[in-house]
Amino acid sequence: MNIGLYFGSFNPIHIAHLIIANYILNETDIEKIWFVVSPQNPLKPSGELLNEYQRLHLVRLAVEDEPRMKASDIEFYLPRPSYTIDTLTYLNEKYPEYRFCIIMGSDSYQNLPKWKNYEQLLRHYPLYIYRRPGFDLTELKGAEIHVLDAPLLHISASLIRKYLREGKSIRFFVPEKVFEEIMRAGYYRN
Repeated sequence: MNIGLYFGSFNPIHIAHLIIANYILNETDIEKIWFVVSPQNPLKPSGELLNEYQRLHLVRLAVEDEPRMKASDIEFYLPRPSYTIDTLTYLNEKYPEYRFCIIMGSDSYQNLPKWKNYEQLLRHYPLYIYRRPGFDLTELKGAEIHVLDAPLLHISASLIRKYLREGKSIRFFVPEKVFEEIMRAGYYRN
């Protein structure tokens, strides 16, 4: 089975993430997408990061009715900070019957040379890259790259958090179950 790993803080998950995932499932040979919730991205500050279990819960709510999508807590049990190459090494040992590939935006792709052992990633794992405005794709040697023109929305987790702090509505920016849980729990208000 071909599994696409969509790594992220998902702070919180929103409909733009889900639209990209659905597009990839419809338009590529990827059969399932695992949303890998990263407890701490080594390239991002953790200042506004909701607890990883709360973020995982929101991802689970977002994908629970879609059998081709799954929330993954695999990085919760690995050393921190989380490095993609270490996660993939672990997953390959645990699930040798699966073929793993990486889903990322062209903005993340531009940062790839900053990643731990990124050359190993390029050699061993296909990359499915969706274009993001202002982030051109330059060739990195040895990579199997699939460039996608997924439908994009100008929605970001930081905008959602800002709206919540300001008491503004985030309805329709996130799936209904995620919206209800964020409102019930009071996430991101402070």
